[in-house]
Amino acid sequence: MQRIPALFSQIQRLSSLANANSLVNLQRGRSLLQERGLAVPNGGMKFSTSPLLFKKKDRMKNSSSSSPDTKPPKAGVISEDPYDLAQLHDGIAAAVCRLKDDLSKLRVGGRLNTDAIESLRVQLSKGSKETVKLGELAQVVPKGGRMVTVLASEDDHIKPITSAVVSSDLSLTPQPDAHNSLQLNIPIPPPTKESRDQTVSIAKTAMEKATAAVRDSRGSIHKRLQDMQKKKIARPDDVRKAQEQVDKITEKGQREVRDLFEAAKKAMERA
Repeated sequence: MQRIPALFSQIQRLSSLANANSLVNLQRGRSLLQERGLAVPNGGMKFSTSPLLFKKKDRMKNSSSSSPDTKPPKAGVISEDPYDLAQLHDGIAAAVCRLKDDLSKLRVGGRLNTDAIESLRVQLSKGSKETVKLGELAQVVPKGGRMVTVLASEDDHIKPITSAVVSSDLSLTPQPDAHNSLQLNIPIPPPTKESRDQTVSIAKTAMEKATAAVRDSRGSIHKRLQDMQKKKIARPDDVRKAQEQVDKITEKGQREVRDLFEAAKKAMERA
């Protein structure tokens, strides 16, 4: 019985030594971390992350990133909503915008939009299929109501620019300037019946292109609706209602195209 207290005393001494050694080791570890510029933990507990845990996290990250629900929609994917007619609206808007641009370049009342000259394609080398916009080779400046000057950047561009203007449907004849070899003077002739008829004909061609573009946009939507009905993606009743909307939108677009042409035609005939 007398040995028990002695045994307890020995255990206490060993425990004190172990705690002291642990404290010394902890202090040494902190000093080493500070010397290497690393963060020193505040608590005495240490945490470690095993490679297995890292792999598990990576798998979870990869699986979540590759989930089909989180993937962004691919560009150009056809909508499965029969009432989604954005493609039709965009096609009609593009056709109308292109028609307005074409009509703005036509000569009305003896006036010429310089954009019509700047947009001409110039062939710099004979036999070459490559062409450059005239506006990239020269500056087109209106001089009063009946004259336009073209200021080329190089002498070698004068001849191909002249050929491009003469061969266009603008009925213009450039003349070299007597004092500046880089300048062409283009007189704007007054409108005649022949020139009016020619301008109206060009406007009609532009109108027909716009009409065809609107019709093509309608055809694409109509085909999509028919495919949706065949594949049973949409109900027949929804397809029918969507087609009715398509017809109304198409008719409105065609009417806008006709109105633009008629307004331009009246202005040309009054000139």
